[in-house]
Amino acid sequence: MNIVTSILLHAFLLFLVGQFVRGIEVRDAKAALFGAVALGLVNTFVRPLMVLLTLPINVLTLGLFLLVINALVLMLAAALVEGFEVEDFGAAFWGALVFAAMNVIAGWVV
Repeated sequence: MNIVTSILLHAFLLFLVGQFVRGIEVRDAKAALFGAVALGLVNTFVRPLMVLLTLPINVLTLGLFLLVINALVLMLAAALVEGFEVEDFGAAFWGALVFAAMNVIAGWVV
């Protein structure tokens, strides 16, 4: 799958997450598109550093702390994009879970 298709698919999934999860708002397609790009950039550059810095906690929790990191990544991406808003950590946590589940399902379909 090329990068344009991947960004468009993630933008669509991000828009769906905004519809399903209370506390996450994606106003329009432009916000979803820029949100998908921001999410990709944060996942590429910031998330590995966060995982490395929290490695002892990840080991102690057997990797469950990665769910917290995913929520923080979603909140950071929302802070960078106008029109993509995450209300609180709880919404980010559930939004990250739903987004990951949708991403797995979309990977099976595509």
